[in-house]
Amino acid sequence: MRVVLAEDLFLLRDGLVRLLEAHDFEIAAAVESGPELTRALAELEPDVAVVDVRLPPTHTDEGLQCAFQARRSRPGLPVLVLSQHVEQLYARELLADGSGGVGYLLKDRVFDAEQFVDAVRRVAAGGTAMDPQVIQQLLSRRAADDRPLARLTPRELEVLELMAQGRSNAAIAGQLVVTERAIAKHTSNIFAKLDLEVSDDDNRRVLAVLAYLDQGR
Repeated sequence: MRVVLAEDLFLLRDGLVRLLEAHDFEIAAAVESGPELTRALAELEPDVAVVDVRLPPTHTDEGLQCAFQARRSRPGLPVLVLSQHVEQLYARELLADGSGGVGYLLKDRVFDAEQFVDAVRRVAAGGTAMDPQVIQQLLSRRAADDRPLARLTPRELEVLELMAQGRSNAAIAGQLVVTERAIAKHTSNIFAKLDLEVSDDDNRRVLAVLAYLDQGR
């Protein structure tokens, strides 16, 4: 699996290269700036891009905008965005482009090799990998003022949070130490209470939940 990596901090970039190579990824390019990222994505056509939000020369949202530009040229290009802090605006922009795999992780997750590599693979396969802190903020802000979300039980909120991270029913069952059948029932209840159509497409299901939680901001 070929990866284009964009990170301006040398030590972190080098560490990510070593980590990904150790898990059988091929690093097509490891760059440190927006212009380099744009060229690499256009010329190398990787299977997935792992991109820091803030890159030179602007150090604002250069990496994210380069990723958007690449996805306009190549719809569905899987992109996993890394950020130092939870920035809900960036998460919304990324999720608004509903084609192909997308992910948004805090850089702290990089230090959990298994979790980070799983997120890269999930996004490359067309799935979604959202940082738990992003999901928690969305849930907490919506729960305070949204009547449909308030209909959910505490257990259903737990399931919804894990679902929104991109986890399958089997993975959620393992996390909560219950049966997969129980999770399927919770999932069905969640969609009914939130008036969301149930879909077999995991990625569309997650994006639908997040779009609902994030509406009206």
